[in-house]
Amino acid sequence: MTFQYRYRKQILISVIVLIIITSLIVLYIYKKPKKKVKKEPEVTIAKIEKKEKKESVEMVQIDIKGQVLSPGLYSLDKESRIMDAIMVAGGLTEQADTSVINLSKKVTDEMVIIIYSKEEVADFKKTKEQEQSLQQMCIQKDENALKNDACITTENTPIGKISINNATIEELMTLPGIGEAKAKEIINYRETNGPFQDINDLMNVPGIGESLFAKIQEDITL
Repeated sequence: MTFQYRYRKQILISVIVLIIITSLIVLYIYKKPKKKVKKEPEVTIAKIEKKEKKESVEMVQIDIKGQVLSPGLYSLDKESRIMDAIMVAGGLTEQADTSVINLSKKVTDEMVIIIYSKEEVADFKKTKEQEQSLQQMCIQKDENALKNDACITTENTPIGKISINNATIEELMTLPGIGEAKAKEIINYRETNGPFQDINDLMNVPGIGESLFAKIQEDITL
């Protein structure tokens, strides 16, 4: 056997052995059990949108005239009062007199509100007869005048009667036997205890007894 042949045989065997070893390694790697990777649980974050329930606000249209800074047509929440309408219209002028106006009255759709001047209110009070019909004149001064829906007197209030819940000191003083002191007591009482529920409650006011009440009960209303 020659030297060349002997080395050729060794090289061939080495190559075969190398191929076998490589094959075994590849086979081992391929068949090696794979480690299971733990999957993190999917977390779904729910986005909760808070929806504010906005109740639809009912609006009314009012027309305010007279002694306000910006007379005109305005839209107001139906729960608004005459005072709110005055504020929306820029407030009162220096000449305004609200003594014949019920500022706490609720507004209604198509309502006409007239704020009179001090001179106009003074004209209402020139005579005793005019004082007694003050609220009726406030509603409509004459047949050609515009009706003022903001007046203290309502359609259910008898004409000429004084509202013990809404009357001013001056109006209360037109009642027989009611002077300034007793008029103030009436107003203090209703401001402290709330509106009168019955005209007989007037006898709870200090200084007003049965005899005085009997004199004025035909001239008063709630």
